[in-house]
Amino acid sequence: MSVAKRIVTILFVLLPGSIVFPQSYIHPNVGLKSHKTLEILKIESTPENTTIFFSIENRIAGGAFCADRNIYIIYPDGTRLPVVSSKGIPRCPDSYKFKKIGEKLNFTLTFPALQPGTGWIDIKEDCSDNCFSFYGVLLNNALNARIDEAVSLVDKGEVDTAIGLYKSIIETAEPTGNGITGSLYADLISLLVNKGYTAMAKDYYNRLVNSSVPAKQLYVQNLGSRGIKF
Repeated sequence: MSVAKRIVTILFVLLPGSIVFPQSYIHPNVGLKSHKTLEILKIESTPENTTIFFSIENRIAGGAFCADRNIYIIYPDGTRLPVVSSKGIPRCPDSYKFKKIGEKLNFTLTFPALQPGTGWIDIKEDCSDNCFSFYGVLLNNALNARIDEAVSLVDKGEVDTAIGLYKSIIETAEPTGNGITGSLYADLISLLVNKGYTAMAKDYYNRLVNSSVPAKQLYVQNLGSRGIKF
């Protein structure tokens, strides 16, 4: 190996941030979403574009679904990236007609490339009726793994351990202004209420209300829909 090639190799090892390569987020956590059965399966981010893989399950007889031409990735600062192409789904007013209840439709939407370092996004369909939206889509695999762990602890009945983990994750996410923080607060407050830790639940509720968490009012409203208000 030549000296010049060795130097290039060493720089690539020491400076991984300078290497541009695809990044995938499998089942990223989401703060809030409009459609219960619409899921994000994967997000693939490359220097050329951003492809989002979706799946939606039909729950009604005669159900139909389409993707409007006005769908956007929205950055934390409000900047919008418009959808540039789709695959596997008709564009409105055409629609896919489900054949039965329980049928799933998988499709992709492709957008321009994300800015390097983007930690979270919103995804919104701008239309006149039954538009879909996702708030606080988390683009951080390490943080996604910690949230998945907290959810798994709840599912296993280890609620007190989960509460501790949720608190820790909030302390990590909130200072960065991450868009999923409101969801973490809402889930933690709900766990605290269900465990009877009312004083602590009230404290975290007030912290949420008085915070600068993105879209916090949506999460306060979500708690209200669960019957939680202090």
